[in-house]
Amino acid sequence: MQAKKSYGQHFLKDDSIAAGVANGLQLAHETGRVLEVGPGMGMLTKHLLAHKDYETWAVEADHDMVDYLKKHYPDFSERLIFRDFLDFNPADTFGDAPFCLIGNFPYNISSQILFKLLDYRTQIPEMVGMFQKEVADRVVAPPGSKTYGITSVFAQASYKTEYLFTVAQDAFNPPPKVLSAVIRLTRKDVFELDCDEKLFRHVVKTAFNQRRKMLRNTLKPFLPAEQLMEDPFFQKRPEELGWEQYRDLTRMIKTTETP
Repeated sequence: MQAKKSYGQHFLKDDSIAAGVANGLQLAHETGRVLEVGPGMGMLTKHLLAHKDYETWAVEADHDMVDYLKKHYPDFSERLIFRDFLDFNPADTFGDAPFCLIGNFPYNISSQILFKLLDYRTQIPEMVGMFQKEVADRVVAPPGSKTYGITSVFAQASYKTEYLFTVAQDAFNPPPKVLSAVIRLTRKDVFELDCDEKLFRHVVKTAFNQRRKMLRNTLKPFLPAEQLMEDPFFQKRPEELGWEQYRDLTRMIKTTETP
């Protein structure tokens, strides 16, 4: 089987790394269900199927990979969904039941996968995934670091983020040009933002679109000029604020909106 650039495919060939990814799951036995994204030829899938205390499902967009998996894992066929994960509706398969998410995620849609995870966070208590290292670093980065940004804020608002391990290029065929990394996101006990979520995302994106500027300059569309200039809080730059401060900022902006 040849990897296809259009699907961002790089097949993992190191079995010990595949086992490490699979074993990164901690809550699968509680949910009873795991969904793998982009199983490819099943390097990770076989380790998931070995766990009998939960049911493994997979969604795959490449018909050649689907045919391969059905041939080599015939008992798995009924739980293999031929679809692009970005078009996948969990309710069609799981109803409103919880499930864990896992995968060696295609790098060309990895950020979109993260946003979909957040959209369905009420059903997904845990995610373990392999990403391009640069993306993984952004997800787990703390406030104040150079890599801290929009993805960091959104992910950390609902999930505890952990960096598990780095994966070298030679673990794949064909080898990617970049390092990879495996991270785990575990949903917090309180994972709803308790603010206008649409406005929250808008505020965060607006702030980081000009991350070198102070908030008094980037937040002009949201708050009165006098407040922005007088309050020393707005002398901060976007990377200095944790997600809680962005939540509080969203609440503040909401109260100043014209009815």
